[in-house]
Amino acid sequence: MSREMNRRGLAGAAMTMLALGFAMPAEAGTVADRQRSTVRASFTAADLAAARPEGLPAAVRLPGDDPAAFRAFLDGAAMASRAPWLALSGGGENGAFAAGLLKGWTRAGTRPDFGVVTGVSTGALIAPFAFVGASGDAALEKAYTETSAADVFEFGGGQDSLTDTWPLKRGIERSVTPALLEAVAAEHRKGRRLLVVTTELDSLRPTLWDMGAIAQAGGPAGLKLFREVMLASAAIPGIFPPVLIDSVGPGAKRFQEMHADGGATAPFFVAPGRSLLEQVEGAPPADDRLPAPAIYVVVNTSQAPDFQVAQRSMLSILGRSLSAMIKAQTAGALAVTKAFAARTGLALHVATIDQRFGQVSQAPFEQGYMRALFAHGERLGQAGTAFDWSPDTMATSSTRRSASNAP
Repeated sequence: MSREMNRRGLAGAAMTMLALGFAMPAEAGTVADRQRSTVRASFTAADLAAARPEGLPAAVRLPGDDPAAFRAFLDGAAMASRAPWLALSGGGENGAFAAGLLKGWTRAGTRPDFGVVTGVSTGALIAPFAFVGASGDAALEKAYTETSAADVFEFGGGQDSLTDTWPLKRGIERSVTPALLEAVAAEHRKGRRLLVVTTELDSLRPTLWDMGAIAQAGGPAGLKLFREVMLASAAIPGIFPPVLIDSVGPGAKRFQEMHADGGATAPFFVAPGRSLLEQVEGAPPADDRLPAPAIYVVVNTSQAPDFQVAQRSMLSILGRSLSAMIKAQTAGALAVTKAFAARTGLALHVATIDQRFGQVSQAPFEQGYMRALFAHGERLGQAGTAFDWSPDTMATSSTRRSASNAP
């Protein structure tokens, strides 16, 4: 979710439209029709646990909160212990920071071929292109410097969201091609791994999707699921619609899983939360560590305080509250990850949007802002100064940026 959610962002834009008197389009059909459209086929927790995505094996995903499953997954990834990892956070249009950083890193000639790449929300949209290396830089630059709000969503969603993300879905379909899947599959065969995180809303658990395995499966089912997972990981609950993924359970029982923003369970993914907090009971001491020689975390948000007078409206209050929750969640995740790194001797490098960048967005997905942020990330990546993160960036006031009462 965008750091500017608390300034203009999606909630702010919705508030502006409502204030100007723009009505949300009415849904077609009768009340009974609309009610029927929200009814899902019944299934149980056991059905869900044993299900597989339609047309693909169950092994293309694993629970993101299960340390044992994650260790087993890493055991099958030869490059996980031989090359650094990259974790890409959420952040909406602020993904321009990571996109620019990657391009600058390529230009510096020091960018690794990462053993594991993980992506959450906007980080999920970046991750496949980061995974394939420098060949993905041009696509990322186009996506994060030429995109506008109209390319992502339109107001007037259904009963499950404020907006409709059909433009983003079309964009994913254009950029996620069979050629991209083959490139991802080729890197997967080398022992590298690409993971995208979604939140499964029925169980309230994170799901890790092995995108390389999905790409290697290929075919129409693989391409469809690859695109669906990327869209789901960026589906901000209540604002963007969730994604329904066709599944087959025991006895060939068919139903649809509901997946949404991976950022609902973690702003970025390095390992299951239980593994980061403490050694898992009963596990050997060696299992307390990750095999990664180093981990680079790119946080596509600012952690500094950001003053703005909240308006006495539901959407303004909701937007400010969500921003506070995201900021606190990210700060907590950084603190836990840093403590884990110190406990286990892991080399951790964190890049975040700090006060070296002072430009402010006035609307969601404002191109001028995104281009400036992309250029900033590119400069830091090329200079090798992106990962000089300090806790001070989380405590320094930035009230100078916006003291306006304007909505």
